[in-house]
Amino acid sequence: MCGIVGVISQAPVNQLIYDALLLLQHRGQDAAGIVTMQGTRCFMHKARGMVRDVFRTRNMRSLPGSVGLGQVRYPTAGNAYSEEEAQPFYVNAPFGIVLVHNGNLTNAPALKAELVQVDRRHINTDSDTEVLINILAHELQFAARDLPLTPVEIFKAVAAVHRRVKGSYAVIALIAGYGLLAFRDPYGIRPLCFGEGPATDELNGRSVMVASESVALEGTGHRMTRDVAPGEAIFIDLEGRLHARQCALDPKLYPCMFEYVYLARPDSVLDGISVYHARLNLGETLAQRVISTMPPSEIDVVIPIPESSRPSAMQLAHRIGKPYREGFVKNRYVGRTFIMPGQGVRKKSVRQKLNAIGMEFKGRNVLLVDDSIVRGTTSKEIVQMAREAGARKVYMASAAPPVRFPNVYGIDMPTKEELIAHNRSLEEIRAYIGADALIYQDVDAMKRVVGALNPKLDGFEASCFDGVYITGDVSAEDFASMERQRRLQFDEDEGESEDSPRSRLALQGAETTP
Repeated sequence: MCGIVGVISQAPVNQLIYDALLLLQHRGQDAAGIVTMQGTRCFMHKARGMVRDVFRTRNMRSLPGSVGLGQVRYPTAGNAYSEEEAQPFYVNAPFGIVLVHNGNLTNAPALKAELVQVDRRHINTDSDTEVLINILAHELQFAARDLPLTPVEIFKAVAAVHRRVKGSYAVIALIAGYGLLAFRDPYGIRPLCFGEGPATDELNGRSVMVASESVALEGTGHRMTRDVAPGEAIFIDLEGRLHARQCALDPKLYPCMFEYVYLARPDSVLDGISVYHARLNLGETLAQRVISTMPPSEIDVVIPIPESSRPSAMQLAHRIGKPYREGFVKNRYVGRTFIMPGQGVRKKSVRQKLNAIGMEFKGRNVLLVDDSIVRGTTSKEIVQMAREAGARKVYMASAAPPVRFPNVYGIDMPTKEELIAHNRSLEEIRAYIGADALIYQDVDAMKRVVGALNPKLDGFEASCFDGVYITGDVSAEDFASMERQRRLQFDEDEGESEDSPRSRLALQGAETTP
């Protein structure tokens, strides 16, 4: 998961991109980058850290131009600590291309070998984004037989990219001297939308913005036009003219369910579905699960675990007729544990970022509602915090079903060992987190109530819940490779060998609280 944005305008875009990245900061806190283009010259600044820390006044002054793009990074592939792997990426031929990418290429190793051995292109990092930009560059060079470059040739190159690349990818690229290109994988797994900003005066003309979420458009004064369709490419030339074409042979719309459960901001609309409304619906069906599991009379109060679970918790409380209360205060200056590299950092930060309000727990039977339970360690810590605050009984409900399978499409939970629900019964999970009762969302109910908000969807990418990998190219060997890479990264994070007792225990769980 990353946040990406691209803008083409008649006025300087550095501040506009900065503001959009702030609105997308929830999608990645590891690194940030902006590139602008003036004429055919690129100006770039990127570094590790959050947007407000990466960009100072001197950096913004060095980013002139009326075309640009930016990214906030949340690494799921490559080296999480390498500034070289921060985006945007740049290649100088053909034309000069700069690119940002949200997603994960499932066939990146094979593509990298092809690039080196067949296409004769050099890859300098472990990032799949560098692989992607070089694939695009190669196909664009092959498609562009004459100058000037035309939208038809650009769309031909994107079609070739679709044929070679597998996995999830939402992409925004700048082609020096020509304009802005954006495209989405044939299943529409990762979100991408675009919209227009009004011309305010003669000096600040109309702008077109492409971004991961609608909130980035609305928060910068743009009106959303529509989502980029799965497999579609749009090209905006330097005069602001929009060209669009379907570049995939058999596109299907299967957006990532975890966007609606956790990743996206509640005020965003993704593929015609309000994230907030989706979470309300999840709370409604979760309430039915609670009622069928235990008498609501045993619950005194419903308390969300901030922040993504609030809409679901409110709807659940309303449905079962119990008070909704805020029982935890979040320290907003501690990073989101789910996207922090390293199990040890996740565990340490739980109590730094959440503090219980004792009066809401003391002597009560509390139902805690979380958006999902991925690794389990955070849930365990929070249940303990509720008990220490005086709760008589602590029940836990998850607005998402059990996360039982690895994710390969850009979410940081790729190995089975890290998933608390993998090969464990409900009772085993309940005992591990220490709750008096544990209630999970139902997979089919989740798909039904979220899908009802847009009947035009073909389905959802919900592999972490149902084990179905819609791209059809993921093998047991791929999972084994991911697990080896994950263990190596874990050892680097923890500074311990994978055979140490602490490493083996830690791999059993550490989960998400946004």
